[in-house]
Amino acid sequence: MTKVIGKSLPRVDARAKVLGTAQYSGDIDMPNMAYLKILFARRPHALIKNIDISNAENTEGVIAVFTAKDVPVNSYGLQIQDQPVLCDERVRFVGDQVALVVAESEKIASQARDKIIVEYEDLPVVTDPRESAKEGARLLHPDKGTNIVCAYKIRKGDVESGFAQCDVIVEATLKTPFQEHAYLQPEAGVAYVDKEGRVTVMAAGQWLKDEQHQVAHALGLSAEKVRIIHPAIGGAFGGREDISVQIVLALAAMRLSERGINRPVKIIWTREESIIGHGKRHPFYFKARWGATKEGKILAIEVDAISDAGAYMYTSNKVLGNATLMVAGPYEVPNVKVDTRSAYTNNIPTAALRGFGAPQGGFAAEMMINKLAEALEMDVVELRMKNILHEGSLMSVQTPLTGKATIDRVTERCAEEAGWENGENGWVLVNAPQNDEANPHLKRGIGFACGFKNTGFSFGYQENSWAKIEIHGDEEIERVVVHHGAADVGQGAHTVIMQAAAEVTGATFEQVEFLGEDSDIEGDSGSSSASRMTFMALNAVKGAGERALAKWKKGEKPAIAKYKYLAPKTTPYEAETGKSTPNVAYGHCAQVADLEVDTETGHIHIHNV
Repeated sequence: MTKVIGKSLPRVDARAKVLGTAQYSGDIDMPNMAYLKILFARRPHALIKNIDISNAENTEGVIAVFTAKDVPVNSYGLQIQDQPVLCDERVRFVGDQVALVVAESEKIASQARDKIIVEYEDLPVVTDPRESAKEGARLLHPDKGTNIVCAYKIRKGDVESGFAQCDVIVEATLKTPFQEHAYLQPEAGVAYVDKEGRVTVMAAGQWLKDEQHQVAHALGLSAEKVRIIHPAIGGAFGGREDISVQIVLALAAMRLSERGINRPVKIIWTREESIIGHGKRHPFYFKARWGATKEGKILAIEVDAISDAGAYMYTSNKVLGNATLMVAGPYEVPNVKVDTRSAYTNNIPTAALRGFGAPQGGFAAEMMINKLAEALEMDVVELRMKNILHEGSLMSVQTPLTGKATIDRVTERCAEEAGWENGENGWVLVNAPQNDEANPHLKRGIGFACGFKNTGFSFGYQENSWAKIEIHGDEEIERVVVHHGAADVGQGAHTVIMQAAAEVTGATFEQVEFLGEDSDIEGDSGSSSASRMTFMALNAVKGAGERALAKWKKGEKPAIAKYKYLAPKTTPYEAETGKSTPNVAYGHCAQVADLEVDTETGHIHIHNV
């Protein structure tokens, strides 16, 4: 029985947020502030022939104008460094950044930015990854020799033999759209050079240490010369995993300091700038074929899929990896053939967004199993339960679900709660909602879906998280300080980390203090993304807390311990078969939606979820 973990406690940041005293990036105000504005390309694909900044530089109140020649190392990226900080030869999407203006006010900076004259030579634009992936398509990154960012395949069993044994086969072409994160706080931040000569950036993000390393790389500095601080974060959902304003802020502050101008530099993106400037959910295009026996045993799945990476890679390889696994659904199928790839286009780059590829792959799987149920004239829950993964079941990658596979129990419980019963003839929906005969344009329906999702980046990445615990007090524990770099993007990470520290050390929650949000912490606690932070952080806190408590009990006071948690190893897709142990752990879900559609107006009324 836990004392603190699992209890519903007030969040440590709740009071400040409710009272409006929490300081977000856009709220930061420092003496003698200068203001930064960015010239975005505003065109999807073009060569840069010339940039004339003279009119901007001569504008009264302008402090400096910077272009690509002012960037020490003009490349960055979370996975590969394929994106320029400021474009000098080519722009690849409307949000590419071309020049920076620093001025005495935001208004002056905006006016001067609009005076910059860029001579472009427009190039053909490709917005469909299916076209971009074709042989002979114009290359967005000529140095790479291909528009294919990454590709995976899965081969399990003999898919053609499997289809030959099927009584029913269904096929479909499916697609998923772009999606905007739409977090409340647009990108903003402040940068300055501190008394120790470090370039310091205060901006919202999701991974302190990675942001520190990306900024340092672009500025040609060692990581120790860069400091990242996370103020309060107004939502992220994956959209702050990639760099937005951090590098250009740091560049402006550093270059001004080199000129003897030691002033903090601030930027706040407008909502329009935010929308064109940060990544979106990956659109996917699927061609799928599923087959089953008349008894409802799924024997074969074949899927071909391509995602739109946009102009730069971001996390397309990780998102594609998860989607590749999920397209076969949470079902045990003996014969599976999957081919997936992601391709560059001139669209806004695509990034992590709530699910990290699982929603797209899961959508395709659940659409196909519903089509199969309809063709078999079988209840959708009955068909799922005949094929659902159980503990020890082999996934499409020929390895079992790690941990306790609960997708079968989750699906069963959800169905029961929604009105399904498992009787002599299998699963049946009792008292299904009926259409309103008096209003034939109103169509009532109930939908069922289930799925599973990764925990962590996985596919061979060694997941880890660092923490430090201090225990103070002589006779009894009086204070516990937990150091951890988790970005609290609204999910309550700092609160749950404090709960874990209290649980492990035996302190009360009120005795625990949290220190983090600053790259000055010693270790790398990892990213608040990929559903990983609670899992990784609490294991790190547990390890540090147990060691600190052991020291304290032996008389070492204050007792201090550090611990780096290393998660169980995963493996990447084997090149030809896709065989792998892809993820550390999984989350499982099932959901029912009862709704009504007005076929005349398109209005949707949700009765229950």
